Formats: sequence, structure tokens, C-alpha cells
Amino acid sequence: MADELKKLRDAIDEIDNELLDLISKRAALASNIGNLKTDGVIYRPEREAQVLRRLVEQNQGPLSNESIESIYKSIMSNCRALEKQITVAFLGPLGTFSEEASMKQFGESIEPIQTSSIDEVFHLVESHKAHYGVVPVENSTEGAINRTLDLLLTSNAMICAEIILSVHHNLISNEKDISSIQKIYSHTQSLSQCHQWLLKHAPGIELQSVSSNAEAVKIASKEKGAAAVASNRAAALFNVPLLAENIEDDPKNSTRFLVISNHEVKPSGLDKTSIIVAAKNQPGAIASMIEPFAKNKVSMTKLESRPSKTGLWEYVFFIDIDGHMTDSKVADSLKEIESKASFLKVLGSYPQSNLT
Repeated sequence: MADELKKLRDAIDEIDNELLDLISKRAALASNIGNLKTDGVIYRPEREAQVLRRLVEQNQGPLSNESIESIYKSIMSNCRALEKQITVAFLGPLGTFSEEASMKQFGESIEPIQTSSIDEVFHLVESHKAHYGVVPVENSTEGAINRTLDLLLTSNAMICAEIILSVHHNLISNEKDISSIQKIYSHTQSLSQCHQWLLKHAPGIELQSVSSNAEAVKIASKEKGAAAVASNRAAALFNVPLLAENIEDDPKNSTRFLVISNHEVKPSGLDKTSIIVAAKNQPGAIASMIEPFAKNKVSMTKLESRPSKTGLWEYVFFIDIDGHMTDSKVADSLKEIESKASFLKVLGSYPQSNLT
């Protein structure tokens, strides 16, 4: 037994040496590529998406595709930092799902900027005080994040990537039993996403909305008889035990985040384009406006309306379509829609994200 273990461990050591050598060579090549760039853009979401798709297609296990993506995003993040450490703004504090989404997309070799609002994330990107910003745009249970949609309408920032994050909530408390809990803190959206579970398992307990789930855990860590609904990471940051895990009503609960920047993204081969349009005030205007997608066989994956804030009962429509804005079918569709709409704004084309 001991001899067999040593043989296997020696084999692992040998592979680790080979991996270290290959990773170092990869980092050197990445650094050379950085030196050849002339536009100053360090993060290329289209290139990273292509790399990850190719590796996932080749993956034969035993590691999951999610594990492969995580490993290589860490490698790419550290290689990218050799060129320059990028700044990423997100809704703070540490321990929020926005921070988790940021790390999922960029890895840990970044300079994080915690903000107190989605507005501040947009401002930091627009003023070039942050290279990128990560903002929530919709939840599979609760729907659109209206503040993000409103800011996309007026902002000059462009969408350069999307992140789909599986969202799992936990009941977190220093108390040993739910019967000892008198108040549960969390963000409004998180409380809504756990509504049925809380009705069944915590009836009569006061629910208190706070600015973030991380703030909820911070309060619960100090207040007797208190608990929080939040993520594993938030619990770990404040060293508060999990009393119940995965308490979200929908086990497939997920939140879609957008990465905003000041630059456009080239095609990756599997892309999405987001636009905002306003229909002219005439019968059949909306149907006529989106008809070019069907004519050019462009799939429309999202249609969301919001008040335009320019007049009573006037609306704009947020639309996601498959394909890059430079694809001929997409370009033809957008050109035709522009001639029919009273307003058209392309928010960006970016690689499609898979839920992992």
C-alpha cells in the first residue's frame, strides 16, 4: 500500500513539474502578446470565450466543465495581470453575488472596487476610473433589475460580456436552532427568492431588508437572535455558521450580470447583441419594428419594456438577439429597424455565457 501511494504521488509530482513549466511558457507568450497590442485593451472577452469553449469541448473528465473553466480562468487572470492588473467595479461590499460574479468572470488577479450603488459602477466605468464594471440585469425568479436597464438607456458604457451565476441562498446564524431566531436580515430580492421556504420554516419571524446580503451577515454575526439569508462566501467572510443550505425556492435560481466597459468586442463565434429601441406612435409599430429579425432569421431571446421617462405612457424596448452586430444578418436587421424605429441604441455585442 505504502509503495503504491509513493508511486502515485511521485507521478503527480512529475506532472506538476511539467504543468509548471507549461504554465510558465504560456505566461511568457501571453506577455509577448501584450507587448504587441497597440490599443491598450488588456481583457479580450471574445478571445477568452474561444479558449474556454475549445477546452470544454475537449474535456473528457474526470473534472467537470465548470472545474476546467475555473482552472483556466485563474490561469488567464494571472497571465493577464503580468501585462496590467485591471480594475473591476461591482456592487459591494465583499461577499455579495456581484463580487462572486466578478471573480467568476475575471478571476482573482484583479483590483476590485466596491461600490454602494449600481449608479456608481456605471460612473466609474464612464469616467475611466475602472476598466470594467459588473452589474446585475435580471434574475430568473424576480425578473429585470430596473435600475440597470434605466442606466443602460442613458450611459455611454457598452456591454462587453455577460455572466450567468447560479444563486444559492443559505440561512446563516450563530444560533443553533431556528426556534432561537427572532429576526432575519437580507436584501429584498433574496428574501423574495426564499419566500416559500421562509413561510414554511420560519413563520412569524420578522424579516428585515438591508442594503446587501453581506451587510445582513455582518449584522447577524453581532446581534443575538439574528440570522441572515446570504451566500456561502458571505458566511465565510464573517465566520458565521450555516444553519440551513440552499433555501431558495427555485433550485435553478440564477442571476444574469453584464460586464460594462468603454470598448467594443470583436466576434467570438457564439455571440449575443443587446439593443434598445422605441417604436413610432402608430398602429402595428412594435410588430413592424421586430419583423426584420424573423425575415433575416435572427433569433430574438429577450424583449423587455421600460418607461422611456421622456413622456407619459411612452416606452422603450430592451432586446437581446443571437449573433454579433457585424454579422450580415444582424447588421441588415438593425439597419432596417433603424429606419422604422423612433430610436435605436446598440448596447454591445459580446460572447454568450453558459450557466455553469
